Amino acid sequence: MTKFSHCFLLLFGQLAVGGVVGLAVPPFTVIERGFYKSSAGIYLGFALLFIAGKIGLAVRVGELTANAPLELACWSAFALALAWYLATLWGDRNEPRARAFLAALSTGMAALTISANEYRVGPLLSPATPLYPLSVIMGALALGAVATGMLLGHWYLIDLGLSIEPLRRLHRFYMWVIGLQVVTIALTIGVMALTTAGAAAASMLLTDYQQLLAMRMLLGPGAALAIGAMIGRTLAIPQTMAATGLFYIAILAVIVGEMMGRLILFRTSLPL
Repeated sequence: MTKFSHCFLLLFGQLAVGGVVGLAVPPFTVIERGFYKSSAGIYLGFALLFIAGKIGLAVRVGELTANAPLELACWSAFALALAWYLATLWGDRNEPRARAFLAALSTGMAALTISANEYRVGPLLSPATPLYPLSVIMGALALGAVATGMLLGHWYLIDLGLSIEPLRRLHRFYMWVIGLQVVTIALTIGVMALTTAGAAAASMLLTDYQQLLAMRMLLGPGAALAIGAMIGRTLAIPQTMAATGLFYIAILAVIVGEMMGRLILFRTSLPL
């Protein structure tokens, strides 16, 4: 049951790191600072929730895994770096802000990599080893893209004169990430099926959990791409309020897909 909790708790960390990446997509000089302050504060909150959840699970179990101290240290470093970036948004110095953002980005990616490898099957020097962090990071990017798109859509209600281009740029990023996530899932299943340690897990997925895999693809990336196409049509009008509403639906599709992926991870140890 603890593994089950850890699998789903990972969503909070993915959203925090993916959100930081999403903030890098729209041009910083075009959008008012308030958007970055509010968005970074939300993502920092998710990071702190993830850390609190990890600590709470460790306290409940009464022991730490071998990699738990390193994992918590990396996530704490990410939260501190993100808090530093948030603090720099109240100043006008670009260099400290750039350093803080780079620190948050690098520590966040390192933290996701360490967390993903907690579920790895097989030896460290295996073709499947890079697929765990790759899959988790792609999920984080999908969550960050759709969440930042939704937050930016709301900002158009505040800044009525804001150009439509930042939202279009985020939409393009979102579509590319979802498309690459589909490729990553197919690659993961294919590579794992060819490895000694992952063959049994891949066979289990394709025989015992076919319906779960179908739901993961249709309700996740499939629905997200369909809604993304609708967002593109509304932005061509352009109609930011309708696009924001569609981003609301899209974030549900991405979250449901990631939850299905975490359930597959729990059942089969495959990082989908």
